[in-house]
Amino acid sequence: MLSVDPRAYSDTTPRAQGNELPEGLEVVRAFGLDTARHLSMRGRYPMALALPDRWATWRYWAVRAARRIIRERNVSAIFSTFPIATAHRIGLDVARLTGLPWIAEFRDPMWQGDYPPEPRINDCWRQLEAEVFACAQRVAVVTPGAAATYRARFPQFDPAHVALIENGYDEETFERASDSEPIQERRPSGAGPVTLLHSGIIYPNERDPEPLFRALAALRSAEAITPDTLRIVLRASGNESQYAARLNQLAIADIVRLEPPIPYLAALQEMLSVDGLLVLQGASCNAQIPAKLYEYLRAGRPILALTDPAGDTATTLRAAGGGVIARLDSQAEIERSLVAFLAQLREGSAPRASRHSAQRYSRRAQSGELARLLDLMVEERR
Repeated sequence: MLSVDPRAYSDTTPRAQGNELPEGLEVVRAFGLDTARHLSMRGRYPMALALPDRWATWRYWAVRAARRIIRERNVSAIFSTFPIATAHRIGLDVARLTGLPWIAEFRDPMWQGDYPPEPRINDCWRQLEAEVFACAQRVAVVTPGAAATYRARFPQFDPAHVALIENGYDEETFERASDSEPIQERRPSGAGPVTLLHSGIIYPNERDPEPLFRALAALRSAEAITPDTLRIVLRASGNESQYAARLNQLAIADIVRLEPPIPYLAALQEMLSVDGLLVLQGASCNAQIPAKLYEYLRAGRPILALTDPAGDTATTLRAAGGGVIARLDSQAEIERSLVAFLAQLREGSAPRASRHSAQRYSRRAQSGELARLLDLMVEERR
């Protein structure tokens, strides 16, 4: 695997936890800088060194390293992944120089009309995306909505040019989480509050929690919920100071708890032990699915999804066996759905994904799809 020198990462970048990197995997790191941090003077830096993104300097050393690896090893194909645009620039260069088949993966859609907002970067991304589609033997995306978007954007290519390989969860890590400390199967009753968990970042725009906060305040005012009947844990949400102020304003800080990050294994144990799980995803991200959703499905706990019913997040949840779905931007809908969800939890009738339905999203299953695609590409090139 080819990656960048660690100095290119900011100090706040989360480090890998759990077993995300398999034992024995060789990681070759090529020199690269973060232009905004390393090459700026008084907050300004040359735009030419930040196209297509702030890690553009990585390209020159990475291409050399990639060609050396290909010469020394029996490399059959190239794989690069976005959202670091420079990674696709490197993949494009190496594919052109070597003639090897190339899969370009988009974890999120790249050029999105008015995004990126800076005009020069926007033009660069639009052009790079088109070059990637023209050169790559396959383009891989992680959601059905992204596949539909790209097939419509590039109709000159066969639909099979865009392959769907979804995100997933790691079964081995879940087994470690279950074995390291026994998980008690909870059955909510009159004793103690029902606990709902959102694990991970809540972006103020794409996952704006304000309608949820207002819904909780309204339900508390109506005495439909109290701190004795409901506890919501927002684990590692980010923007804690902003959210804490709002929770205090709405007098629900004793219902909604802002908790700090914890190690990955402990985070999975928490998912396995709570009464229910929360998903927040705005309609502007209908072609995206929070990676956390796949871990939620494997955890097997009931899920309350605050998202657009027409989006990929809701579609995936329904396909896996269901959950309760309400629009994130509708306070009234959240109120109704939350009350119904809490009643289902107390009765033990809340829908949840079965282990069988979740298994299709295991990393092993998705890696198998990628392996089959790589085999097909190599055979086609031959």
